[in-house]
Amino acid sequence: MLQRADDIIHADRQITSRQLAVQLSVSNGSALAIIDTLGYSKVCARWVPRSLTAEHRRQRKAICSELLERFDAEGEVFLSRIVTGDETWAHHYQLEMKRQSVEWHHPQSPRKKKFKTTPSTRKFMITIFWDIDGVILVDVMARGETINSDAYIRTLQKLKQCYQLVRPNRNPGDMLIQHDNARPHTSLRTQEAIAKFGWTVFPHPPL
Repeated sequence: MLQRADDIIHADRQITSRQLAVQLSVSNGSALAIIDTLGYSKVCARWVPRSLTAEHRRQRKAICSELLERFDAEGEVFLSRIVTGDETWAHHYQLEMKRQSVEWHHPQSPRKKKFKTTPSTRKFMITIFWDIDGVILVDVMARGETINSDAYIRTLQKLKQCYQLVRPNRNPGDMLIQHDNARPHTSLRTQEAIAKFGWTVFPHPPL
């Protein structure tokens, strides 16, 4: 019976205990006992952003190896040169979870009502740059403005000015800027602007 159950589960990993019970002609409780005896447990699939190809995995390994090699050779000086940037959406509201409204009440106290509001859907784009010592620039895009090469270049110009102010002891020309492979980051115009600043783009592993 155990071997038969094991074969059925191997053939269909998503089979339910009730379906297994029907195929084995036993009760659901017996099917659960058999599953437990075989050492099985239900495990959900892990969500990942996307499936990486063999070439993507090779690139990730190569970039990570380069990072380690340069750190071994240059130490903290190398890490201090890296400036990382990314964008995120910020909403105009912050929802309160039901658990956050819990209060102590006597049995006779009136029960507080929590209304389901319709929050604003407005949001705006924030671009953040930071290095080993903390945040360098937080740039909020104007409402209605879209992220493109022109907008990103304007943000990089602000980064250049802020970097000279908040990191006066470092040479801006030594900066290793690292951002993802989004189109505004990799366009020809953006690359030309970064080259004029004298910065070096550090490769970003495929996501």
